[in-house]
Amino acid sequence: MTTFLTYTILGLVLGAVYSIAASGLVLTYNTSGIFNFAHGAQAMFGTFLYWQFSQGWGWPTWLSVLVVVGLVGPAMGAALHAVIMKGLRDTADVTKIIVTVAVLLGAVYLAHWIWNPDQTRTVDMFFGADAKLTVAGVVIRYHEIVCLVAAVAIAVGLRVLFTRSRTGVVMRGSVDDPDLLRLNGHDPERAAMLSWVLGSTLAVVAGVLVVPISGGALEANALTLLVIDAFAAAMFGRLRSIPRTFVGAMVLGLAATYVLAYVPSAGTLTGNLRVSLPMIILFVVLVVLPQDRLRGAAIRTRERYRAPTVRAAAVWGLVLVGVVFLYSLLLEDSGVTTFALGMTFAIIALSLTVLTGYAGELNLAPLSFGAVATIVAFHFGMEGSGMAARLNLQGIVLAILAAALVGGLVALPALRLRGLYLALATMAFGVFLSNMVLRDTTEHELFGMKFTVFPDGALVVPPPKIGPLDLRDGDTFLMTATVLFALLGIALAALRSSGYGRRLAAMKDSPAASAMLGQNLVRLKLSVFMISAAIAGLGGVLMSAATGSVSQENFVIMASLGLVMMTVVAGIGYISGALFGGLMIGVGASVLVGTFSDLALEHESMASIFTALGHLVLVGTALVGMGVGKNPSGFVHDIIDSYRGLRGTRPVLYGGAAFGVLVYALALAGVIGVWTFAVVALCVIMLLPVIGKMLTEEGRRRETPLALLGVDEPYTDELRAKLDRELRLPVAHRPTRGRPGNHVIPPIPAEKGEASVTA
Repeated sequence: MTTFLTYTILGLVLGAVYSIAASGLVLTYNTSGIFNFAHGAQAMFGTFLYWQFSQGWGWPTWLSVLVVVGLVGPAMGAALHAVIMKGLRDTADVTKIIVTVAVLLGAVYLAHWIWNPDQTRTVDMFFGADAKLTVAGVVIRYHEIVCLVAAVAIAVGLRVLFTRSRTGVVMRGSVDDPDLLRLNGHDPERAAMLSWVLGSTLAVVAGVLVVPISGGALEANALTLLVIDAFAAAMFGRLRSIPRTFVGAMVLGLAATYVLAYVPSAGTLTGNLRVSLPMIILFVVLVVLPQDRLRGAAIRTRERYRAPTVRAAAVWGLVLVGVVFLYSLLLEDSGVTTFALGMTFAIIALSLTVLTGYAGELNLAPLSFGAVATIVAFHFGMEGSGMAARLNLQGIVLAILAAALVGGLVALPALRLRGLYLALATMAFGVFLSNMVLRDTTEHELFGMKFTVFPDGALVVPPPKIGPLDLRDGDTFLMTATVLFALLGIALAALRSSGYGRRLAAMKDSPAASAMLGQNLVRLKLSVFMISAAIAGLGGVLMSAATGSVSQENFVIMASLGLVMMTVVAGIGYISGALFGGLMIGVGASVLVGTFSDLALEHESMASIFTALGHLVLVGTALVGMGVGKNPSGFVHDIIDSYRGLRGTRPVLYGGAAFGVLVYALALAGVIGVWTFAVVALCVIMLLPVIGKMLTEEGRRRETPLALLGVDEPYTDELRAKLDRELRLPVAHRPTRGRPGNHVIPPIPAEKGEASVTA
């Protein structure tokens, strides 16, 4: 009985912290319409600051809590709303989700920069671990009592705020109908900012309270995911009801502690189940509870994508293969391997193009399907041993089929989910797979066969060999991955132009209208999920083979979120967006960070500067993701539009191409380095549209018809004088613009047979 009471108290305390965190999520969603995926990161960052104040600088505990909860939390919420969140109106769900994901990743990267993750940090309980009470043989610490009291007080306070106060009504109205709210004399942005201030404060409170309960160790990724567990409680209340959220949090906390107490320990099963349980509950809650109705009309957003023709996709696919081949001639073996890894990430990103860009469905865990395919390929597609080991074609095909099957199984119970709910369901699957399956290092027996899912916590995946094609050679691997990407891109372009692709686009624009016209949405969603998962599985197998050895860390949810973020930044509706997104994750960030790390080792006197630059690269990628709300279509869209304007200035294109050939020849001859060539080529690509636009505007200025002078360009004194000359008006002194005065243009002498013209 004592054991039961002890774990019950622990479960209630953990549930109280989940309740505080989930209440902040419900608050911000109800008043801004944005689900804050960065809620856990805000809690993490506030907790690190609390540690810095209380233990790093020796401040009193009460002062540290006051500063963090009273100043840091509100300041974070106000800054997020003012700088980022208020600019997300009229954007698609994927844009809103990715912006908050970028905030999450940015906070984690910044925490790693400020607080070295290799250093151990702990947070003590309020009043110390010895400050406790004993009731019926159960020890209750004062810190745990504070958690329970705070959770109840916050739940009651938010309930009263939403239902009994004018402020709460205004806050809810800021997302329901901001225009109507303005007509009634209220400022919806001010109400939304207040909600973000309160939500951020609750996140910080939850972080400060939960760390001593969970063990006291501070680690950015772990603490962020720990607070993310509260998502299940928030969804239990359907992001609306504070009382149901409170009950869901308590159920979640009790379930987690009862599993730890009563589930038999068999290897790592109990620990993995304890960590994975919140995501299992989240998935079940999302599937079981009622969903919103299908929206009746298309919602106009600011995202705009142009679907390529099959012919254009084929031409650009050939261009891509040729460019990659030429560039590979400049690279060393290590550079070729890194480039090949980036192309495999680009293939995984293609799964997001067809799923999200074409069909409007969300998947926040694409690497998880790559993990499934990697496990199947490792266990069923290996030939030989040691250095002679290879992946065979049968294993790769089986891995792709397994990924597609798992994608269908994940999508099947979630077929009626859309938007945010679907994103949360896929995220729950990704975290569950990472915590439950990829951590399984114990031996199992099935049908008389013994196997281990992840032996020794890592899988050694050799390069594939398909007939005479041996991908152990880096150049061959790179070109194979590039050709596969090009072929998949052409296939997706053909799919988008087909009747099936048009049905996907209709489902994305308006599911209700698509269903009313007789489309089977269940079949469409299931099929596109399976196609997407199959592509992600192929990319995952190739990524593992390019890496050589993969562990659970290669497939964590943070890596998937980073890939999704960069693909959206580039343009998730474009095949080229997948290319740039994958290369930025697989090549760009890793190469820059590795370069700065190497420079730090070589130049000890400037090690701190180079290390800071490496961290700045990671934080910079997150900052780019935060700005996607200003350009939700992605930068590929802007590049395409800018080059469309060069059609009338072919000499600019020819000159840029000639200059590029010259620079490449210099790099191939070793006159300039690869980095110099890459930087110069990038500058040329970015500057060509600017130069073309300048020349075009100059040409238009020279050729502007008289009737359009002052219409297509500013109406200046020079233009007025030009008009006077062309109309044979005497050039007279004109008063300065903006000053009062009368000016009469003298009459023009009439030609013979014409009337006099006066002005």
